[in-house]
Amino acid sequence: MILINLLPHREAARKRRVEVFNLSLGVAAVMGGLIAGGIYLWFEAQISVQQARNLTLQMENRRLDGQIKEIATLEQEIVALRARQQAVEDLQADRNLPVHLLAELVRQLPDGVYVTSMRQENQNVTLQGVAQSNERVSELLRNLANNTPWFSKPELVEIVAGSVALSSRDQRRVSNFTMRVRLMRASEAEKAAQMSADAAQAVPVAATAAATPAKK
Repeated sequence: MILINLLPHREAARKRRVEVFNLSLGVAAVMGGLIAGGIYLWFEAQISVQQARNLTLQMENRRLDGQIKEIATLEQEIVALRARQQAVEDLQADRNLPVHLLAELVRQLPDGVYVTSMRQENQNVTLQGVAQSNERVSELLRNLANNTPWFSKPELVEIVAGSVALSSRDQRRVSNFTMRVRLMRASEAEKAAQMSADAAQAVPVAATAAATPAKK
């Protein structure tokens, strides 16, 4: 006997394939949603962690800014204290400056040079005097510039020819001069004296090294 299937099997198979495809599509959509949700939650967690770190950094920055301001204030106070200390030390040292001024000026005056007046304003000293010749004035300038740590930057303001009457018949030509010089503080004079001593010690050493023949 021959059996003939008259049911629409092609439509049924097509329907089953559509149902399987729709089911697969639904499962894929659910899996995609779960994966997307997981990725979103992971990013949210990372963002929260980074925000917490940023907040911690901001708080530390504020704390460090406060410490920096305190350090800057302390540094300013230290600088002010050092300035006051230096001022007190300079005042104590400056009490003996007139003594050093007169004593050193006497030592540096060449023969034939006489100081007639002297005026001091802060560290600047103006000298007026009489010299037997212009060469004596030049010698005084060299002495004040090179031979003492207590004076610096001597400057000749003017020099004028004049005459001095030693008697009714004896008149001598002289040079009337005015010069300015800077009086060094005690600390500055000590530094200048130390530098001169170091330079004086270095010159013999250099001369000895130059005179020693090189060994072959």
